[in-house]
Amino acid sequence: MDKNTVLAIVLSVVVIVGGLMIQTTFFPPEPVSPVQTVSTTQEVPVVASGQNSVVASPPTSYAEAQNGWNSKTPGSFLQTGPDASLAPFTFQTDVFIIEFDPKGAAISSLKLKNHLDNGEPVEMIFNDGSAPSTFSLYAGNDTSNPINASFKHTISGNEVRFSQEFAMVNENGEVDENTFTISKTYRFGSSDYLFEIIVEMRNSENKVIPLNYNGFAYTLAFEPQLGPKFDTAPDGNYTYRRFYVEKNGKKDTPKIRDGVYTTESINWTAIASKYFSVIGIPDATQYAITLSETKGGNIPLESRIYFSRPAYRSSVGTDVFRFYVGPQLSQNMTIYNKASDNAFGLSDLNLEKALDSNSWLGWLENILKWLLKFFYSLIPNYGVAIILLTILIKIVLQPFSKKSMESTSKMQALNPQMEELKAKYKDNPTKLNAEMGELYKKEKINPLGGCLPMLFQFPIFIALYGLLNKHFELRGATFIPGWINDLSLPESIINFAPLSLPVIGSDIRLLPILYGTSMIFSFSISQAGTPQSGMTGKFMKFGMPIMFFFILYNAPSGLLLYWMVMNVISIGQQIFVNKRRQKKALLNPVVPVVNKKNSKKNKS
Repeated sequence: MDKNTVLAIVLSVVVIVGGLMIQTTFFPPEPVSPVQTVSTTQEVPVVASGQNSVVASPPTSYAEAQNGWNSKTPGSFLQTGPDASLAPFTFQTDVFIIEFDPKGAAISSLKLKNHLDNGEPVEMIFNDGSAPSTFSLYAGNDTSNPINASFKHTISGNEVRFSQEFAMVNENGEVDENTFTISKTYRFGSSDYLFEIIVEMRNSENKVIPLNYNGFAYTLAFEPQLGPKFDTAPDGNYTYRRFYVEKNGKKDTPKIRDGVYTTESINWTAIASKYFSVIGIPDATQYAITLSETKGGNIPLESRIYFSRPAYRSSVGTDVFRFYVGPQLSQNMTIYNKASDNAFGLSDLNLEKALDSNSWLGWLENILKWLLKFFYSLIPNYGVAIILLTILIKIVLQPFSKKSMESTSKMQALNPQMEELKAKYKDNPTKLNAEMGELYKKEKINPLGGCLPMLFQFPIFIALYGLLNKHFELRGATFIPGWINDLSLPESIINFAPLSLPVIGSDIRLLPILYGTSMIFSFSISQAGTPQSGMTGKFMKFGMPIMFFFILYNAPSGLLLYWMVMNVISIGQQIFVNKRRQKKALLNPVVPVVNKKNSKKNKS
């Protein structure tokens, strides 16, 4: 194989690998190390006892504090109001199905009605049962022990209000007569994916609310992970959980150090996945925001958001938190940029910044998305739409592909002459390069002609990879029933769980096999008539397909479908070019290069 052909193939590899890896190259997932408990320098004891108090013990993993529930340590507080029913109850809006947990006034389940997972509303809270319910409160900023008292609740329209009375434990271990009330109100819009959580604390006397632990009153948490459920730790390419923070109008990707990141004065913070996001928007209070990320057991990766409220300086305090929990769709996020478009009268939240996109190619990705939706409107099958879009892209790129193939064909046609020159000037590399340059000039061939067109195709490959890897409408979209049931997921023809093999896991997938086979066939016909030997030739023919087989093994089937169709079209083009080249060669046979001086000597 000559060096120019190798260069062309190397550039092709760069294009494909670059397209596959571009997101993790520019947005690499931070290394996750075991998280250290986010806690104060002193333990914050919280007690739930008192008259007729019956409170279940917290999960073992969250009960390590010595001064936890059911103790009367001075400085702690306990429930003094009557117990409420601990039975969970369900509340629904046009978009949510929510299961509330009166123990802690939290949410144990939040499902999206309009988005399905295996035929059922998708669950937005990934909790294996060992972690506290989502939106639990903690005393101070010690997140080791949630306040899981039994809260009373009332429902009025789109509001669910919880409340309970508490009292401090004084220095003598006695319950203070002065009580204070903690209320938590969830306020929903009928069709909004955003809702409000209003935390109100009110002292029964005109005194400062007594909650003050290391300068903090309480912490509100989203935990332990954004759904839907996943079985293995996110790989950063096809499934992931990423933190984002918006400060001063700019979105940042925070650097998680030792599993924890802390900050203040933000507009919002988000946990973004491939298709869904949770975005926490605090009010103007200067909260301490902590983002926590740690590898777990039954939950392979846990991602938490904590808002720690500074201690109160008055007898009444009201804080408003807003949370968007919903799909990664611009139309559901941009309504919070204009007050008249949403139920809460909010504006300029810029939640759409939490969307993942290739910022430098976002415009191209949007064009391709429009075309994909256009083809889908003609034939309502996203698999067919991907094929039609691939054909259109191939037509648009045809001038570049044609030039590349013609350049490669001309180089191959000159191979006999080049081999003669190499044999003749094998001991004189300078002379060899000069003679080959003259040959290229005479035949009007640009040695880089087969490589440069690849660079023009690179942006389209990158944008299309981004589109097919995370386009929301592909989620749950069926192409061929029984085989490709969800274009956003890898397909499978055989599942042998619970047995799991390295790299391929528990599934045999057909698309990666077809893709690898098509790569081998494409390379074989593109190099037809060109002698390939040695390790370089074998690697390009077999090593690359095997490498990409494993790289793309767990890729979404929609993405692999695109590559497959593109390969098939390219193979058809190459076969046509090869036949035309062979026909031309028969009509115009190549005359071998003959050295005139040596010829005269031989005649004499």
